[in-house]
Amino acid sequence: MVMAASETKFHVLAVDDTLIDRKLIEKLLKTSSYQVTAVDSGTKALEFLGLHNNDHQDVEVNLIITDYCMPGMTGYDLLRKIKESSSFKDIPVVIMSSDNIPSRINRCLEGGAEEFFLKPVQLSDVNKLRPHLMKRTQTNVNKRKAMDEIVSPDRTRARYNELEVN
Repeated sequence: MVMAASETKFHVLAVDDTLIDRKLIEKLLKTSSYQVTAVDSGTKALEFLGLHNNDHQDVEVNLIITDYCMPGMTGYDLLRKIKESSSFKDIPVVIMSSDNIPSRINRCLEGGAEEFFLKPVQLSDVNKLRPHLMKRTQTNVNKRKAMDEIVSPDRTRARYNELEVN
């Protein structure tokens, strides 16, 4: 059974070291029909993705939303690790922070973050995520169609039939 993109349950990895903020973002995401995995550090996020020990997991994460200020590894550090990974570099990453520091916001956006939300995150912020997810889903569909075209039996047969036999 093939699900339309609108019916797909997107999986979001939420990363925040503060329990109340983590629970809030988790509740907002679930209210918006996202599947959510919540962890309390950048290291645990990397472990979940299998990037901590280069032990790539077969997890389907469609978006990562992370706090900027966390002990050990900042959200920006996590963003850099994600964007350096060949397996996860195309996953949209959203940074959130209580601090409205323009240089920090610019640094994150220039580093590859799709959005930067100020805390407390609200439902209107979560609603801004869907276009990033849909864009990625459409890109994946287009890649699959292109691959199907390349290995399609009809295309192969047509190429084979064009060969001249001497």
